[in-house]
Formats: sequence, structure tokens, C-alpha cells
Amino acid sequence: MLKRLVNRQCISLHRSYSTAPKPTLQLVAELRKLTETSISKAREALSATNNDVSAALSWLQNDLAESGAKKAAKVQGRVAKEGLIGVCILSGGTGHSSGLGGIRAAMVELNCETDFVGRNELFGKLVSDIAHTAAYISEPVDSEKLFAPCPLDILNDSPLLPSDASRHDPYQSSISTAIRDTIAKVGENISLRRAITFIKDPFPPSSPYGLRVANYVHGAVSADLSQGRMSSLVAVGLKSTNLGALLQSKDFRTDLGVLERSVARQIVGMGAQTIRSDSSNESTSDALYAQPFMMYPQSPEGASVEDVLRIWGREHGLEGGEEPGVEIVDFVRWQVGEHIEPS
Repeated sequence: MLKRLVNRQCISLHRSYSTAPKPTLQLVAELRKLTETSISKAREALSATNNDVSAALSWLQNDLAESGAKKAAKVQGRVAKEGLIGVCILSGGTGHSSGLGGIRAAMVELNCETDFVGRNELFGKLVSDIAHTAAYISEPVDSEKLFAPCPLDILNDSPLLPSDASRHDPYQSSISTAIRDTIAKVGENISLRRAITFIKDPFPPSSPYGLRVANYVHGAVSADLSQGRMSSLVAVGLKSTNLGALLQSKDFRTDLGVLERSVARQIVGMGAQTIRSDSSNESTSDALYAQPFMMYPQSPEGASVEDVLRIWGREHGLEGGEEPGVEIVDFVRWQVGEHIEPS
């Protein structure tokens, strides 16, 4: 009896006079700013490392890797057909304010299980960062096709490059690691389904040809208009011996921007699948050029997309000879979860 009382008193004294300091609010806030971890997890990490922020970062990394691997294995078989499509345009092409005339753009689809997680801020940041990484690391491909699939194995192994340079990643995560860590935080299966890039070097300054990229995203779940439920990427071709001078005009560039966005919006809203109809197919409802150009505010009543492009080019001084002065060279249209079979 006496021995038990002595042991209890010793334990009580040890607890009362413990020298381990509690994590301060400042340290907790600093660690959360670096990692976006929860308050309780930040306190646990600091307590386990004697309030050493650097050591706490390593502790959190190991803890996240362990819990992420367990959760990823647990949810691996679940169907993920919700999520977001993200677009990143680092350089918009000829005459564009970004870049030097070349094109560097990417579009990715990241899937999760529920719309609730798809609207989560962490998930949205991950989508933006993956799209930015794909656009940044990709190189031009030797192909007649403008849009090239980005190999997912290469992309998953690539370092994640944040779209916002002010967001520093203390762990230097790869994309696959970032996905695993997000699974640990949200508790759902997350998978990178597909990615495409549009990478082209600029035309020579004296060239009568120009190439630009346009896009439109529908169903945005936040103020970020570069991601949503549906999206299009559009390659717009220009031709004129006077192209360089035309692009010096602010009004010309503004009008061209409105036209391009209207085309991209038309593709998303009207479900275009091809540029022109196949002669063997009687239906033309999914052929972009045959559709009434409903998304362009200055479109004459009943005019088709092809008609408006021809009129616009002529009125804005684009002379293509036998070819139109402005045309849609190619496009891609995606919708979240399309063609994914339910469980």
C-alpha cells in the first residue's frame, strides 16, 4: 500500500515539475503557415520535437507519409468521378501579353469521390499546382497534332511546382506524394486521370502566320476561373501579311480576345466535338463551324461560327487569300467524370 502511494506521489511530482514547455501560439501559427496542418497536429509535432520547428516539419512529413499511405491503400478501390478540370496558360501565343509569342499551356483532370471534396480549397490548390507543373515542365513534341497527352507516370514523378510562387512547399513534394498527402487530409480517393499540353515555339517575327490559345471554364467552384466542371482549350490560327502591325493595336487585341473566348465558350456550352462535320454523317449539331454562333455577342442572327469568323477576319483586316484570316485549328473539350463507369 505504502509503495503504491509513493509511486503515485512521484508520478504527480514528475507531472507538476516537467520542464517540457508547451508550444506557444506563435510557434503553432508558424508551423501551420508552412504546412497548412491542423492546430492539434501542429501542437503534437512541436511537443514531440521540443518546439523545434525544423524538426517538427520532419515529424509532420513522416506522420503524413505514414497516414497517407494507409488511407491511400484503404480507399484505392473506390470510384472517383467527381473533381475538377484545371487549366494553366503560361504563354498565350502570337501577340499575347504573356510570353514571347510561343504557347505553353496545359489542362488536367483530377478526380475525387464527392463534390464536397471537389469544392475543398486544398483540392483546388492541388489542381492548380498540377496544371501549372504540366505546363511548365513539358516540351514541344514532333507531331502534327497541337494537343499532346502528358504521360501520367512522368507527371506523377515530377516535383510539384506551386502556381502561386508565394506558397512554399517545405517538403518539396512530387505530384504523387502531394496527392497521397491530400488523401490523408480529406479521407477520399484522389486520382490524376488525364493531362494534355499545348507547347509550341513562336513563329518568326516576319511570318504572316500566328497561333494563339484560348480557353473557357464552366462550373467554377471558387473565384479561381481557371478550374471548373467543364473546360475547353482552343488553338486559334491567324494569317495576314500585315499581322504584326495589326497586333500592335490594343483595340484589335481586345476584339480578338472577345472572339476567342466566345469560341471557347461555344465549344463548352454547345457541346461541339469536331470543327467541321463529317460528310458521311448527316448530323451537324456537334460540328463547331456549322453551329449558330450563340456565344458571340456581335453575331448576326442565325450566322454560323464559320460565317462569323470569315466576317470578323475581313472586317479586322486579316487577309488570308484562299485561306480564312482567322480559323479554329483544333480544340479539346473535357467534362469531369465523362466516360467513367459507376461502381
